[in-house]
Amino acid sequence: MSKEVVDAVTMQRALTRITYEIIERNKGLRDLVFVGIKTRGVYLAQRLATRMAQLENVTVPVGSLDISNYRDDREPADGNAAVDTSELPAKINGQHVILVDDVLYTGRTIRAALDALMAYGRPRMISLAVLVDRGHRELPIRPDFVGKNIPTALDEQIKVNVSEIDGHDGITISNGKEAHHE
Repeated sequence: MSKEVVDAVTMQRALTRITYEIIERNKGLRDLVFVGIKTRGVYLAQRLATRMAQLENVTVPVGSLDISNYRDDREPADGNAAVDTSELPAKINGQHVILVDDVLYTGRTIRAALDALMAYGRPRMISLAVLVDRGHRELPIRPDFVGKNIPTALDEQIKVNVSEIDGHDGITISNGKEAHHE
């Protein structure tokens, strides 16, 4: 059974707050690049870039990062490497890349994303923005920008719904395996 813990309006406010924090912490926005971790992180990165354009009249490039080949906790079904479907801006070398994901849990997704990102170049700096931090880290990874801290039990799952995929925005919590996202 799942229960909505964040509605669409509250989710939008959290993304706006993240955008303001990014603006405040970055002296200049020229060298900024958003890279969303597939799948939901890409849509969140696009929303951050849209909000940044509205607030600062600055266009921040947005890319998508496929971490399938860099996971250490999942094996491909057929034993072969997955096709990398990442689409990064032409230049990440020397840029401040902000990795964007929906839920931060153990940290393994972010570790894989760092490995994948470094395969494409050498950013000047990498920051992490997540919509939800649910705790239970297994690796020493901490987000720089957090929309909502939602403490969970180990048997609970968080699901971020985005209108682009799910038809509506919101965050639900449930007991069970059906809604697991990191």
